[in-house]
Amino acid sequence: FFFEFFLAPMKSVTKRTPRWRVMASKEVASVPSPSPSWASMKKRNAKTDEVMRQVPRFENVLSTSTSKKFTRKSPEILQLNIGLHCNQACSHCHVDSSPARTEMMDLRTAERVLSLLPSSPSIHTVDLTGGAPELCKSFRYLVENATGLGYKVIDRCNLTVLLEPGQEDLAEFLAKHKVQVVASLPCYAEENVDEQRGNGVFERSIKGLQMLNSFGYGKEGTGLELFLVYNPNGAFLAPPEQKLEEAYKSELGLCYDITFNRLICLNNMPVNRYSDYLNRSNKLEDYMNLLLQNFNPQAVDGLMCRNLFSIGWDGRIFDCDFNQQLDLPIKLKGKKHLTVFD
Repeated sequence: FFFEFFLAPMKSVTKRTPRWRVMASKEVASVPSPSPSWASMKKRNAKTDEVMRQVPRFENVLSTSTSKKFTRKSPEILQLNIGLHCNQACSHCHVDSSPARTEMMDLRTAERVLSLLPSSPSIHTVDLTGGAPELCKSFRYLVENATGLGYKVIDRCNLTVLLEPGQEDLAEFLAKHKVQVVASLPCYAEENVDEQRGNGVFERSIKGLQMLNSFGYGKEGTGLELFLVYNPNGAFLAPPEQKLEEAYKSELGLCYDITFNRLICLNNMPVNRYSDYLNRSNKLEDYMNLLLQNFNPQAVDGLMCRNLFSIGWDGRIFDCDFNQQLDLPIKLKGKKHLTVFD
């Protein structure tokens, strides 16, 4: 039930005062050690389980709000988490990515994934995420071949990767293959971004956005889509998307001459590092209650687990990225998990 609450809040958000402007600079998780130990994971899971046992099940909450049945649709999006290695270690990361992580999708698995795509004709989009997916050796192979087969490709980019050694031609590569870039920028203020993502990240992110703009991203008539993503850096929900998008476009345009197509507002998933932050600050129970109080049944139709399959770096298959991080794979009778090789 984690991901249903994550993607379906906001029913009453538009009625509250925008406390995010004040809270954003105060409630920030410190960046943890890059690779969690078994002991810390066990302690983390025990504390989380204790709180989650008190949370109503998703289907029970849904049944009180609507008579519609919650069923899967035909798959339309194949999301690939192709590696946990990242050049950052963000405090809200639900994947626990960092420079110390080495897990990456190998070429054999990437080839297998591409070979399976024609057997699911309803799929039209390949969504590449990580970690920093661009740092995986299979990234460009997947982009070139998926776009060559006619699929739309999304790159979930942290922006600073564009300035990493060896990635000098990355923006040009993405533009050449008309990859949609969905880029993380949790605020238009330097202090807030650096508190959540690390010192100097905002300045490098701005340079990355300017680089993308120089190749036509976010520019009208180019067909090169650039979406930015906001997420709170405290135990509160995102403000209304439209108003915040107006602020982003105004601030980034006036201060840095940056343009983009759309802002996406997401709320943080109480998994891994963000769960650690909530537990350390004794806010996990309050945060889950906040999500529950703002549950929006109208958002259920757009939940990712209805029309998406998520493939891990090792080829295991999940019904969404969040269940992948919770290690809840799709199972077959007599098998612990289903993989792309089954």
